[in-house]
Amino acid sequence: MIVPSRGITRVRTPVAGHGAKSLLSPKTPVALSIPRADGIMCQMSRTPILAASILAADFTRLGEALQQVQEGGADWIHIDVMDGHFVPVLTMGTPIVEACRRATSLPLDVHLMVDDPESLIPSFVGAGADSITVHVEAVSHLHRCLESTRRQGVRVGVALNPATPIAAIEEALGDTDLVLVMTVDPGYSGQPLIPATLDKVRRLRDRLQAAGSTARLEVDGGINTDTAPEAARQGADVFVAAQGIFGHPHGVAAGVRALRASLQPALA
Repeated sequence: MIVPSRGITRVRTPVAGHGAKSLLSPKTPVALSIPRADGIMCQMSRTPILAASILAADFTRLGEALQQVQEGGADWIHIDVMDGHFVPVLTMGTPIVEACRRATSLPLDVHLMVDDPESLIPSFVGAGADSITVHVEAVSHLHRCLESTRRQGVRVGVALNPATPIAAIEEALGDTDLVLVMTVDPGYSGQPLIPATLDKVRRLRDRLQAAGSTARLEVDGGINTDTAPEAARQGADVFVAAQGIFGHPHGVAAGVRALRASLQPALA
């Protein structure tokens, strides 16, 4: 099944050894050479993806907000699921994912900030998630979790918190479609980006390139028109923004456009 949406094509197709896998890729990938502070050029072969996090959306007008996000040119909808245990906040569940699925054709990027994510994954897949990201800190057997999730027909990701070392996920880099670097401690929207996490982005990009991995490198937390270019220079290619989009003074669509425009100098 192919569902057209802005900037990407969603394909669900059997993949040898992995069952049905959801593949999300740009329609017109381009080669990008990103200059970093250390003078090394970070090679990226795909266009950047903007993921609008509904954590900062007005839930009384969620459908309208999703349409504005799509009109502004966002690529994904990012949905932060928090259980009040792994992080101190309790947020949204499968009914919100189902509502988003009805309201937009954009891929739904579900980020599980929960204990025991394996028990919840099937329900979120059934609700319409296109990708599921779990935290390495919350999973005892990461390889098994990623493989079982992939067999359910979605893209898989692994996230790590600011203080979690890259070594915690290094053995699983070949098993994931996406690595999410938390650039704030998870739990609250509107926090400022932790500067030290940008070096982690750089080191992860180096390791992904050395391994020949095609995994996307996502940043989440404090991403706005000031910080997104810095993350791009370090090798990030998926940018999650909540307040930076939904809190924009000129509206949601303008927030998306401003964020994309801010990346152009970093990718020139």
